[in-house]
Amino acid sequence: MPSRYRTALGAASAAILAIAAGAVTPGVPAVAATPAAASADLTRVIVEYDDADAAALAVQRAGGTVGRPLAVVDGFVAEVPSQHISALKTAPGVRGVTVDGKVALEASTWRADGDANSMFSVVRATGALDVWKKTDTGGHLLGGTGIGVALIDSGVSPVTGLNDGRIINGPDLSFESQAPNLRYVDTFGHGTHMAGLIAGRDPGTNLTTVTDPSNFTGMAPTSTLISVKVAAADGATDVSQVIAGIDWVVAHRNDANLNIKVLNLSFGTDSTQDERLDPLSHAVESAWKKGITVVVSGGNDGTTRSALSMPAANPYVIAVGAADSKGTDSRSDDVVADFSSRGNTTRSVDLTSPGRSIVGLRDPGSYVDVNYPTGLVPGDTTGRYFRGSGSSQAAAITSGAVALLLQQRPTLTPDQVKKLLTSTADAMPNAVALGRGAGELNIKKAIEAPTPTVAASTQNWVASTGTGTLEASRGTAHVADPVSGTMLTGEKDIMGKTWNGTTWATAASAGTAWTGGTWNGSTWTGTTLNSGSSGKSWASVAWTGTNWDGHTWSGRTWSGATWDGRTWSGRTWSGNTWSGRTWSGSYWSSSIWQ
Repeated sequence: MPSRYRTALGAASAAILAIAAGAVTPGVPAVAATPAAASADLTRVIVEYDDADAAALAVQRAGGTVGRPLAVVDGFVAEVPSQHISALKTAPGVRGVTVDGKVALEASTWRADGDANSMFSVVRATGALDVWKKTDTGGHLLGGTGIGVALIDSGVSPVTGLNDGRIINGPDLSFESQAPNLRYVDTFGHGTHMAGLIAGRDPGTNLTTVTDPSNFTGMAPTSTLISVKVAAADGATDVSQVIAGIDWVVAHRNDANLNIKVLNLSFGTDSTQDERLDPLSHAVESAWKKGITVVVSGGNDGTTRSALSMPAANPYVIAVGAADSKGTDSRSDDVVADFSSRGNTTRSVDLTSPGRSIVGLRDPGSYVDVNYPTGLVPGDTTGRYFRGSGSSQAAAITSGAVALLLQQRPTLTPDQVKKLLTSTADAMPNAVALGRGAGELNIKKAIEAPTPTVAASTQNWVASTGTGTLEASRGTAHVADPVSGTMLTGEKDIMGKTWNGTTWATAASAGTAWTGGTWNGSTWTGTTLNSGSSGKSWASVAWTGTNWDGHTWSGRTWSGATWDGRTWSGRTWSGNTWSGRTWSGSYWSSSIWQ
């Protein structure tokens, strides 16, 4: 499927392929390879990289040749003169160099207990496995029972591990909501991956049987997950849809059987608007002040941008960066992942969580699954799993941890939750100071720590007003009308309604911006939660009236016959919505492997 959207790792993989084939590719240095030494002097090695282009160039300058890319590592095979291997190890862009014979198990059957980045390993490293053995005041094991985690993302597909009654479909606010065959379903693949890390649990398993590595278990496997779909098959969404989703969560946080106490937002824009004015920032702050612990991905801009994504820039919420395990079970060597946003000395992430090469649940046939096949786990005989790297994954893992903490102590305020997580995080002595925050998530320590007082936890940042512009909040990410190609810009939402920041911000602060099925003067959904053969789903409605370009929402343009997971792609929706600055789980590929 053609697409305009390429992730950073997708580009790097393409660069390696181009070098191997002798082709010239944008972003790959156009240099002639240094003549290789005699074949008898060459040693076959595995080169792992932080920067694909720089690593390939280093091999060439060492007199070596670049071979095939490796799906199981951020790396490639190369042949290098033996006397230059030591120098290559310290070359720019090179993470490590290993003689090929030491990784001969590449094609062997994958096992979760042999992968430091599987959820089987992550729940141990974060202390969740120990937490599951503890009980709340009612004697129930701590798995997140009774806690609702809202996931504003691309929907959740009912794959194994996410196909029980704990997964509830909130409203579908995406463009695909108008197609019955696509409504609620994750045609993108991002939301399903996040949902598995938060609340996945295989059938027949419970908190006493999770020691079997063949079982998949997320951080809060007995929690309730409420999916609010806002993104379509290529990740396309507008800030107005995300804000509407946040306002829906606030309005329905106390609904029967929902009890939404956590909001996961693995999303961010490159807005440069002051976070006190930005509407997206104000939306998450309003949710925070209504008692919802909001967990946001910090972004995947690495050191290329000296700010966190919006709304992670808001100082109230828990902004999470991605930690790199270096492929080991020990935390002593963990660092901040190279792609994880550092922010600045005024606002950086609050803590980090595992975020490189995390093995989550695969969404077969989704955009990510089709376009990034290197995310498939080599040796996985079940075909169920997919690797993804990003602060998205780190945020989801943290959201699951928050659910455990809130089951243990339901009366904790969001400020107290943040204080507990940051005060008990593991130190990261080998990580850069800017970008690691308080350290790496350790939910076991947080569970065992005394409850901090409200006074010691309370954040007193200057309150946001939310009266900035919707256009500035979008940053550089825009969607476009599929008929004319006209981009949605300015102070309009996707329904074509004029945006009044002052009016909306007042309602958002009061928790009344979403009323019934109406938001910003338009009807977006029904008003009830329905139960059916496919589980509980929020009632949908047909969007009436016109969009921002004057086209009606009814008819062939928005029907299921036109919009499906195969045709909704970058060629119809312009902008850079799917990027490290927006849906921040942008590294869909295999990475560290041992």
